[in-house]
Amino acid sequence: MLRLNLLLIVTLLTCCHGVSVAEADDTYQVFILAGQSNMEGKASNELLEYQATNDPTKAIYAPFRQDGKWIERDDVLIKFLNRQGPLTIGYGSPNKTGLELAFGFAMGEAYDEPVLLIKTAWGGHSLYQKFRPPSAGMPSEEVLAEELEQAKKRVRNNNEKRNRNDPLPTMEDIKAEYGISYKAMMEDVDTTLKNAGELFPELKGKQPHIAGFVWFQGFNDMFGDHAPKEYEQNLKHLIHDVRAAWHSPNLPVVIGALGQNGSSEPQPNMKKIQDAQLAMNEVPEFAGNVKTIRTDVLVDKTAEELFPDWEDHREAWQKVGSDRAYHYFGSGIWYNRIGQKLAETMLELKATKQ
Repeated sequence: MLRLNLLLIVTLLTCCHGVSVAEADDTYQVFILAGQSNMEGKASNELLEYQATNDPTKAIYAPFRQDGKWIERDDVLIKFLNRQGPLTIGYGSPNKTGLELAFGFAMGEAYDEPVLLIKTAWGGHSLYQKFRPPSAGMPSEEVLAEELEQAKKRVRNNNEKRNRNDPLPTMEDIKAEYGISYKAMMEDVDTTLKNAGELFPELKGKQPHIAGFVWFQGFNDMFGDHAPKEYEQNLKHLIHDVRAAWHSPNLPVVIGALGQNGSSEPQPNMKKIQDAQLAMNEVPEFAGNVKTIRTDVLVDKTAEELFPDWEDHREAWQKVGSDRAYHYFGSGIWYNRIGQKLAETMLELKATKQ
């Protein structure tokens, strides 16, 4: 099934929309994958190994395997924090895999040029604070003062509870957290591209072309009084800022909306973030170059149905999931579907751009 869809993507790319593949030997395509824990990837490699050799599910993983082993693509390379190499399983959280597998394989099939994925993801980092883009500015002084008092209260309580004498946070400490992950993302991309020839000998002498940005984030923005309200405007700022930084005013951007609700209706704050993410599809200036996809409709229903009583069915559960609902059950199938849909959407945007 997945193999067929990858072929359809390539057909769409090369035939229907006239998108050109590599026209020179001295360039490579770069896709930045950014977000929090679900961009890190939470499907255990052990689960993937089982499903890849189990009759009901092995066809899903067939495009990623050859001769009974996982393919290591020398034409699709990946850098994730302190790890880099040819794309294969295991580039999620330790001993886990995420959406980068299906996304990267689709890009590898679509381009004759080498493809480099740069994944910048950290669990628990909100767009409101740590990923806050520069053009969003800082929250109001009133909001920051309130945050400072709450932080001081937490330290005082912890000092009293644990008989400690930790210093109280300052306003500088509070402000320092805003935008820290955005800066880390930009620095990681910049450093990786500057050193690409040393990190990846296959890219030595070639020039990078930043071809797309994938954003899969939002869970921590559901909480608090301010983050849900600001998400839509902060996401617009993020898109504008990365495009400006990478000198690409119409850079294709694909967003994976929160979807941990699966087949159920989302809770109110989750829906606020989903609606803010889906609102990007209605921004006139983003028409044809930004697209948000739903991820809840891609749910792995087998994992979803088994999860509520997983502790009573541990053996069965280990064959379908490997994490909690907020991590998409650690379902390799769900992560692969998300990666595949993000890739398909990215290629559609790039086809439209031609």
